[in-house]
Amino acid sequence: MVDIQKQIVAERALAAARRALASRYAGAAFAYVSGSIIRGEGTAFSDIDLVVVFPSLERAWRESFTEEGFPVEAFVHDEETLAHYLHADAESGYPIMVNMVATGSIVGPESERARLIQARAAEVLAAGPKPLAGASYDMLRYQVTDLADDLRGDRPPEEIAAIAAALHQKLADLILLGRGAWTGRGKWAPRLLRRLDVQLADDFDAAFRLAAQGDGGRLLALADRELASHGGRRFDGFRQEAPLEARRRE
Repeated sequence: MVDIQKQIVAERALAAARRALASRYAGAAFAYVSGSIIRGEGTAFSDIDLVVVFPSLERAWRESFTEEGFPVEAFVHDEETLAHYLHADAESGYPIMVNMVATGSIVGPESERARLIQARAAEVLAAGPKPLAGASYDMLRYQVTDLADDLRGDRPPEEIAAIAAALHQKLADLILLGRGAWTGRGKWAPRLLRRLDVQLADDFDAAFRLAAQGDGGRLLALADRELASHGGRRFDGFRQEAPLEARRRE
């Protein structure tokens, strides 16, 4: 019964997205409708992700609105601006737009063109992120090291919880990207960890639950193990240069 109900909601959401495309984005070539609600996995607070593609725009934008009771996050592009963000996703390791395009339901008149772009996005997803290397890798190792070191001393529970909150995303990034898997922000990080390795995801979850209660020992051990797999702590010799234009003359 629950699955059938979610499927009904998904169909209503897709119909609402079609009507939003017609009423708000006249002249659009096509759109991708995605999100957990479309997959039949949504909650009462899930929104519709709508990637709208025009033949040509001066600039891309995003906006939020409610359509027939559904919250909608719209990302409005032409093919060139969409290509820019798909490439940026692939470079960053966070395939947010890539995933929306690759897995979205296609609506709108130019469906064949939409399928070609969707196929390329699916290829990017299947290929995985580029290997961790260079300045961004160095920075990520340094950030995990710095936050883990903050857990080594005696601290009140509220500080341990705050450090853990800051460490959550960084450690997830190091674990996922370090194993050649895409990473994700917020709720996507534990989801992707579970897809990668159930036992590791359980350890990750347990460590952060304890840290939220003021016990950072298990989290520190997890961070140290992960850093060890990347050559150990990154502190001595770390250097980050500011951009040349980072100055202001009064």
